[in-house]
Amino acid sequence: MTTTPEDLKPLLWEPRNLVRAIEAAGVTLWSWNVDSDALAMDDLAYDLWGIPRGIDVNFEDLSAHIHPADRDRVRAAFTATRSIIGPYEIDFRIIIRDELRWVSARGQGNDAGMVKRIMFGIFIDVTGRKQAEEGRELLAGEMSHRVKNLLAIASGLTAITSRSTTTTNDMARELTQRLTALGRAHDLVRPVPGQTEAASALLGDLLTVLLAPYDDLGAFSGRIRVSVPRIRVGEAATTIFALVVHELATNSLKYGALSVDTGTLDVSCSARDEAVTIVWTESGGPKVKPPLGVGGYGSKLIQRSVTGQLKGTIEYDWAQDGVAVTLHVDPDRLAI
Repeated sequence: MTTTPEDLKPLLWEPRNLVRAIEAAGVTLWSWNVDSDALAMDDLAYDLWGIPRGIDVNFEDLSAHIHPADRDRVRAAFTATRSIIGPYEIDFRIIIRDELRWVSARGQGNDAGMVKRIMFGIFIDVTGRKQAEEGRELLAGEMSHRVKNLLAIASGLTAITSRSTTTTNDMARELTQRLTALGRAHDLVRPVPGQTEAASALLGDLLTVLLAPYDDLGAFSGRIRVSVPRIRVGEAATTIFALVVHELATNSLKYGALSVDTGTLDVSCSARDEAVTIVWTESGGPKVKPPLGVGGYGSKLIQRSVTGQLKGTIEYDWAQDGVAVTLHVDPDRLAI
């Protein structure tokens, strides 16, 4: 016998089928007595909030799990829902032991869905969506920051090239070479999909590619001096380390030793079982002034990259004759 859509429609509203659809969608149910403040939730909602199933709860009990930064906003929003015409949605964070989750509470405002002083709604775990949104915002911030830096770098490289050439043809040729080298370095900071060249690299080779655009006489033969042991850097660490070096070089070109023709940069490294230590030392540049405040986006980016992905530390010595930056990196993380 053929089943038609009209035959299927009644099945949609059978209680067991509604439960199946709700569970498949990851939706949890709640009801709230606006007079007594009592809440009723299904088992999945109890699990979402990290509360033992079946115990009596009220709004204040749930509030204890809401992130302190969101708590007052959520309380005010729930109080205001009865004056909202139509559906409403409130996103907020909750803390379950050491875990942070994002929850979306949704319902019908303006008392439209109220029955016997009870409002009804749903909770949905939207942690994945929020993490994706935060990732996109972080990427957008990084890209905006990087574009600004690249424009500053191009200007600085033009100034460097003008000091080391005597004709417009020579300047055009050398500037093109520098910008091409800069492009190679930038690829290490943001590898393209399917790229395999950076899957593993020697630390010295990596520094050669990254710092070549900034050296007047070619990598490691002029104002930039590098002394590093033979250390292999893994694919993931290559991207992070390249980002850090790229950021330090950009700052040096804008404010430090590489911003003048008398400045020099020394990069040295020592490796022990417990840590790989990389020291970035500038000299001969403008008089150093320690930054005020917590630093800009670039500084935060370096700090997050070193302490997060590389499980290391970074220290700054703002000596007047030149900044010195010391990185201590977990050798196991560098090899990944």
